[in-house]
Amino acid sequence: MNFQLARSNMVAQQVRPWHVLSEQVLSALLQVQRENFVPMAYHNLAYSDTDIPLSEGQTMLPPKIVGRALQALDLTMQDKVLEVGTGTGYVTACLAKLVGEVVSVEIQPTLLVQAQANLKGLNLRHLTLSQGDAVFGWDEHAPYDAIFVTGSYPLGVPEKICEQLRTGGKLFAFTGVEPTMRAVLIERHGKSQYSTNTLFETVVPALIHAPQPKIFQF
Repeated sequence: MNFQLARSNMVAQQVRPWHVLSEQVLSALLQVQRENFVPMAYHNLAYSDTDIPLSEGQTMLPPKIVGRALQALDLTMQDKVLEVGTGTGYVTACLAKLVGEVVSVEIQPTLLVQAQANLKGLNLRHLTLSQGDAVFGWDEHAPYDAIFVTGSYPLGVPEKICEQLRTGGKLFAFTGVEPTMRAVLIERHGKSQYSTNTLFETVVPALIHAPQPKIFQF
């Protein structure tokens, strides 16, 4: 397979038609070789418009969703960004092309090892990978200019993680329960002032340890 051609087609046929027009974001998606972050069993699907399974019920986000999220966060090279859920490191690498500092946290040790191997040798500076549970944020490097949450919160985005944004900072995440789920962008305007905009509907697996709705039994 010609991965370079597949990457160009991905941007032209999947990402751009989904209203991703930021040249910086499109450039990052063209630079990062997604095939190097996809499990070998799904190598030929690296540039397909589909979720790619990872371990523990998690998935790689489709390229067009990654593009929309990166564009919505409106990132600059002066920003420090928290990524919740490193996965295999693809979004991490894209973020590192767009911002000054990336702090990425993965709860699954095996996935973190994969991400470290995938990112090694890419000369990405100011990148910190940690193993832990960042479902409520990651205080160690807070505050952040932006937060990218790669999984979903069934009960909505916790206030605690929003509090780790700087004033003017933005958080991208997924909320709700299948089949009614949506991507949201939260912006902090003051100490306890936030706005939330719904960007699009989708279905994304919940973060491990994200609060779940109670199941009533009769």
